[in-house]
Amino acid sequence: MAWYAYCIVEQQAFQGIVRARRPVPVENLKGIAEAQTFAYPSGEFSVIVSEYIPTGDHGQSALVQHAHVVSECFKRTTVLPLRRAVRLNRRTFLESVAKLKGKAEMHLKLLIKDGSMREALKEIELPASVGSEYLTKLREKATRQRERHTKARALSVQVHKIFDPLDQDVCCRKIDSGGMLVDIAHLIDHKKVQKYQNRYQMATRHLPGIEVVMSGPWPPYHFISGKRS
Repeated sequence: MAWYAYCIVEQQAFQGIVRARRPVPVENLKGIAEAQTFAYPSGEFSVIVSEYIPTGDHGQSALVQHAHVVSECFKRTTVLPLRRAVRLNRRTFLESVAKLKGKAEMHLKLLIKDGSMREALKEIELPASVGSEYLTKLREKATRQRERHTKARALSVQVHKIFDPLDQDVCCRKIDSGGMLVDIAHLIDHKKVQKYQNRYQMATRHLPGIEVVMSGPWPPYHFISGKRS
């Protein structure tokens, strides 16, 4: 039998204090193609799986069903992504579970379109040949990159003060429309999701000229032990 795997969870959240040795059905949880899901045990963890049923449909409906299974598991316990074999990463998983138990991840996208960033966002074309002009343009390019990152850091500090997360992961990039997109992942206590969401209006008032998009809560994948430098 072939299995389709969704995510890794703490075994006790599905089997209690007694460790299972065989796959245990997860009640009232269907996977892709409406297949019954099972908790497949491995030490302190279980991999949530379902029988792989070739349907030829690997599009949007399968993605939605996969996300539904992960979301339902996340309601019960900490959820970890399937990146490597469970047995080879048990120590890392234990560290992640200890760190992320009872935590959730919120996403913020900040789209900057204001005129103050136009010059910093313009790309510098480097001359084909190396010389004084090339070095001048190279320095100007580096200066603009620093300006972008300085702006992104300043924004992340403002946002951190508003939302007060436990931890954050920030990245920024120039986008085709001529603006800059700052992606922020916040680690928060799962019990404070509503409080976090209520601060959205405050953020829009304190960040004029910036479009703010919020999503979540999500499993805290950005904050897994060993993932970040």
